[in-house]
Amino acid sequence: MEGFLVALVVSFGVIFVAELGDKSQLMALTFATRFKTVPVLIGITVATAVVHLASVAIGYGLGAALPTEWISLVAGLAFLGFGAWTLRGDSLTEEEKRKAEKSGKSAIVAVSVAFFLAELGDKTMLATITLATQYGWFGTWLGSTIGMVAADALAILVGRMLGRRLPEKTIKYGAAVLFAICGLWLILEAVTQLT
Repeated sequence: MEGFLVALVVSFGVIFVAELGDKSQLMALTFATRFKTVPVLIGITVATAVVHLASVAIGYGLGAALPTEWISLVAGLAFLGFGAWTLRGDSLTEEEKRKAEKSGKSAIVAVSVAFFLAELGDKTMLATITLATQYGWFGTWLGSTIGMVAADALAILVGRMLGRRLPEKTIKYGAAVLFAICGLWLILEAVTQLT
């Protein structure tokens, strides 16, 4: 049990600190201005749990790495597309708005996919792989997942507060800019790794 607690505490601390100011927090902030808090948090948790489970499997079991530079490049291009889509905007009928507010399924899927793509090859994934080579897989997985979700929950809280005070047009342009920043960040990381 002692090894589990050490892995849990160390991985929580390392990943929480690594996540502060990361592009994932910008994404959490962006999604929190567009969707309800609970579906965004569920989406982040699902994606984080899956990515970090893969990370500990790599670090603990295989000791190998994924071709993260290509994944980052594809994810970066996708985020540029998300930014353009946000600027184009969508119009919902009143019935679609009511359904969107009632059901968080589409928000959960959108957030999960976006976070999954963004986290592949991210510093938190690489940190989790490294931690898993030194500590037990379960404590590392649980601690890193909780650490990342906690850090992104801070961004969600900020996003929800801003979403109540900012006009819709400002949120739309802000979200597009944040998606573009995330996309360019991922592309820059990929290009740096490929050279």
